[in-house]
Amino acid sequence: MATTPPRGIDAAGGLAALRGLLDRPLTSYYLLLSCAGLLLLIGLTMVFSATSVKDYAEDGNASASVTKQAIFAMIGIGAFWVCQRLPASTYRSLGRPLLFTSIGLLLLLNLLLAYARLTDQDSGRIGPIEARLNWLFVGGIQLQPSELAKFAMVLWGAHLVARKGAALGWWRELATPLFPVVGLLFVLVGYNDTGTMLCLLALVVGLLWAAGVRMRVFGALAAAGLVGIGLLVAVASLGAGSGERGEDNYRFARLAMFFNPPDPETCKLGDCLQFYQGRLAIEHGGWFGVGLGKGSLKWDWLPEAHNDFIFAIIAEELGVIGCVVVLTLFAVIAYTGFRIARRVDDPFRRLAATAVTTWLVSQAVINIGGVVGLLPITGLPLPFISDGGSALVVTLAGIGMLASFARAEPDAARALHARPPARWVRLLWAPLPPLPGRRRRPATPPAGRGSVPRSRERRHDDQAAPRGVRQDRSRKGTASERRR
Repeated sequence: MATTPPRGIDAAGGLAALRGLLDRPLTSYYLLLSCAGLLLLIGLTMVFSATSVKDYAEDGNASASVTKQAIFAMIGIGAFWVCQRLPASTYRSLGRPLLFTSIGLLLLLNLLLAYARLTDQDSGRIGPIEARLNWLFVGGIQLQPSELAKFAMVLWGAHLVARKGAALGWWRELATPLFPVVGLLFVLVGYNDTGTMLCLLALVVGLLWAAGVRMRVFGALAAAGLVGIGLLVAVASLGAGSGERGEDNYRFARLAMFFNPPDPETCKLGDCLQFYQGRLAIEHGGWFGVGLGKGSLKWDWLPEAHNDFIFAIIAEELGVIGCVVVLTLFAVIAYTGFRIARRVDDPFRRLAATAVTTWLVSQAVINIGGVVGLLPITGLPLPFISDGGSALVVTLAGIGMLASFARAEPDAARALHARPPARWVRLLWAPLPPLPGRRRRPATPPAGRGSVPRSRERRHDDQAAPRGVRQDRSRKGTASERRR
């Protein structure tokens, strides 16, 4: 009579099979592509669901917003295709030009907004360029400079830290020029967008953590970050961000609402309307949701339902199951990004992969935490899913760079060279990555330059002279033989 094997053996076999799948050379590449593709598909679906009612009510075209988002998605896929074809040397050379470009755009944005404040206008304009809060409009093109600043900080910071190497143990190496540039970006971005500044802070922390910087540096960064956040909250009363001079400080109100949640009955028509409606959408969805497209909070009840609070629409229409799927996909992206950083040999690739992964995961955590009430509301979009062109294009470009690094893992590069794809596939998709080079033996230091001079090194063979006995290299043989 046949007996069924115990469940422990089946579980062990399943774990062994999973471990075997994860040990395959191109696992990181395929995990990255599948998770990013699924999140992009979910994002387009939820943008259509969250905006179709309002778009139809305004101009009779229910697919206006999702069509625009799909165009940016195609541009982002093109950016992904280009970025996964680029070698690490190109990313190193692009870091500084992108950083200067993003700083210039941020300066232009803040100067135009300051001019608009002085002249009591809703937006600042100079020629064809117009500035509104966090966006620059050049003709009909909308651009968010802070999104470009994230990608630029990844490239420039990874190149700088990799070049300094072990010298980062000295404070002066961190003080020039990393900390001044980071501080300038924090001021230019955080004045109008505290959420993006927090995302940049997490990116820098991840970069320095991967570089092995001492813990006292992170303590100094934490103290400086708390002081900076306090100042940014204070300047909201002077008109920073979407604040108005003489009005209530909206940043302080968000913090106060998080630490001391108000009565839901007082939130229905007050400043905490978004806070209340977001919780109501999550409660309404339950375990399995009300059905895709059947949510009621998007009927102009929930502010920014297509952008900052799109996770609440997911919770209402797809329920806890849909939320778990989204969270699982972001968790797999986090695992894959850190896996790539652990497996690549090049220090620049390791640092850049860690920084990009920290940026995407921290932004998702800040957004979802604000929606469900675990963190204060900051106004950050949810990567891949929220409506927004600049954020989607830059996010897919970062995923393309991660895909390039995944193909450059030593095992993946050897596997691709062992069985190379067809030539037309390499031309249309991605070229072969470079094979990992052999480690060179350390060069022998020249005489007289080491810590111990060559002339004073002790011999480690059997002919070594006893301590205190002087060797005469000019004479051969014993003393009796020399007298002969």
